[in-house]
Amino acid sequence: MSLLPRSAEEFSSAEYWEKFFKKRGDKAFEWYGDYNTLCGVLHRYIKVPDQVLVVGCGNSELSEQLYDVGYKNLTNIDISETVVTHMNQRNSERRPGLTFQQVDATQTPYEDGSFQAALDKGTLDAVASEGEGVIARNMLTEVGRVLSVGGRYVCVTLAQESVIQLAVELFVELGWAVRLHCLQEERGKEEDSFALPVFVLVCTKFRQPMPSPILEMCLGEDGAPTRLSQVAELLAAVREHQAYSVLRRRLRTGTESSSNLSLTLCHVKTGLPRYTLTVQDCPPGARVPRSNHFAIFIVPQGSETAWLYSSAEGRKQLAASANFRRLVIVAMHRNQEYTDMQAVQSELSPMVMDLAPPGMPANQQVPFLSVGGDLGWREEVSRGLSELSGEYCVENVRGEDGELYRRLVFLSNAALVQSEGRLVSSNTASRHKKKNKKKVKPSAAPKSSSSLSVDSGFLCCAHHEVMVAGLAMLRVGAQQIKDAPLSVLLVGLGGGGLPQFLRDFVPNVFVEVVELDPAVLDVAKEWFGFRPDERLVVTLGDGLEHIAALQEGGTRQFDVIMFDVDNKDCSVGMSCPPAAFVETSMLQKVRSLLTPRGVFMLNLVCRDPDLRRSVLERVSAVFPTILSRKIQDEVNEVLLCSPGNKETSDTAVILQSLKQAGESLQAILRSGVGREPHIDVTELLKDLRVE
Repeated sequence: MSLLPRSAEEFSSAEYWEKFFKKRGDKAFEWYGDYNTLCGVLHRYIKVPDQVLVVGCGNSELSEQLYDVGYKNLTNIDISETVVTHMNQRNSERRPGLTFQQVDATQTPYEDGSFQAALDKGTLDAVASEGEGVIARNMLTEVGRVLSVGGRYVCVTLAQESVIQLAVELFVELGWAVRLHCLQEERGKEEDSFALPVFVLVCTKFRQPMPSPILEMCLGEDGAPTRLSQVAELLAAVREHQAYSVLRRRLRTGTESSSNLSLTLCHVKTGLPRYTLTVQDCPPGARVPRSNHFAIFIVPQGSETAWLYSSAEGRKQLAASANFRRLVIVAMHRNQEYTDMQAVQSELSPMVMDLAPPGMPANQQVPFLSVGGDLGWREEVSRGLSELSGEYCVENVRGEDGELYRRLVFLSNAALVQSEGRLVSSNTASRHKKKNKKKVKPSAAPKSSSSLSVDSGFLCCAHHEVMVAGLAMLRVGAQQIKDAPLSVLLVGLGGGGLPQFLRDFVPNVFVEVVELDPAVLDVAKEWFGFRPDERLVVTLGDGLEHIAALQEGGTRQFDVIMFDVDNKDCSVGMSCPPAAFVETSMLQKVRSLLTPRGVFMLNLVCRDPDLRRSVLERVSAVFPTILSRKIQDEVNEVLLCSPGNKETSDTAVILQSLKQAGESLQAILRSGVGREPHIDVTELLKDLRVE
């Protein structure tokens, strides 16, 4: 079959379905299933004594098969005289009671309520695209008229989105109950069967219209129904099943090392997302042991945002380390309970075998891999809604180093941690060095979040560490930093970890933070230990407008200006900052606000090399000296920009000139609030390079 959709989105594409039905042509179409495939669900909703109207019977054998097992009250109609004549001739002797009539399904001669069931196998699919759906609506309205109270419209369909939406919305408007069964495919028949699952739509007529919609989805012919509240949820569930069927077909018939195919598995009872599976194949020619066909890797809860699991590059590295032909990487979802690793494996086992690579022996055991054999730990402590950024959650997680962390995650981009802080007991101060992490077995989860607080001396974001180390570019001695005020303007608050660190550990610093989202400020203060005061102030507003106002006022300057602000539009290829922040006019405003010794620091997250080059050209046109540092295992890089004359391009000379300033800065940070921060300035400065 050459018409497999390439993505789930195509299931709502009229062009795809038009091409599909044209390809199908006039051939007798039994891909929807014969009696043996459909009998379970048909017998559940259509009783043998029922008067049954078979709508658009065509030349399908289903009516004949039903007749043979006892259904003698079948009224078959079709608009085609040729089909009706042929079917009557074919059954006149063997099935004398089975008749076929030439009738237009949109205007039948039957009395109101004269049938207990209406059976439709593919007819709705065939007519829904004609006349902009008018014919389909007329047909369904007529079906509703001729069905008695308690009668059912049973429709076998491929569930093209526009088709199923039309039918469901019509019957919901009439106050009927709607249930949809997704019939599971038989394994091992991918080559000679249609790739999409077959659905059976069952709509039940009530004497009085239902006051609120009854919408249900069932997996298989006898699966427990999952109640849904909106038609959109039902359509989304249909797309999930269709996408899984297509993905299964693709994976069972080929390998694609360059693509990261993924799908979401939902809880059968609740319908909520439970697992996200990403398939990573080894590239052609990779040396893989002959027995290493297939493995499943379980990502610990709280670690799914790590570079190794969330990025394409990281997953490739993970697959190469595991050294299997195919690795399925499984991430667990928030707001779901998981008992233990054995329970997760048992839950996944029946499903993941469908994703095995082609040619894998049927009796091959599939290993489950993990980090330390533990599911990890996650606790949601708060959830809220930002008018600007949507729904968010604050959660505590246990890292792979055994330490506890608190995170802010916006659910519109759940794979990205917006802010993070390390947690310590409220009455103790942790002295562990970040650079000396050791893999430890996670201990029991804390009983209460109230006993934990965020350690302001620990910067979880590596780019924040580089920004702090970049203060060495001011090239002032320890005594000067102690005695002279230092002014910092930071655009982008997040959880407040960076500005709070500066406030706590840099003497005489004044930090002004510009934050667009009031909800972020509330979260930072309530959950991340952010404590504004006379030396740490927050201005709520647009960073671009604030900088323009400062520049126009002409009365204030800053020693350091930092941009650490996310771009909400991911389509431009630059996640941080928004493009307007690196336009030449804005960069010139920033330069005018810097003191003569000042430094501009930019957290740049750009996957597009051409776009990155363009940004660097604009920045270098305004700031002659640029030092950069890539963040290991991340896309982030920090640009440290000076408005002074361009320095030597000899990296060794630059590093030597910064070494003494870095040592002075380290000494100052250690004397901040009577405890040592977890940062090694000298080490961070070693990896700087001249742009």
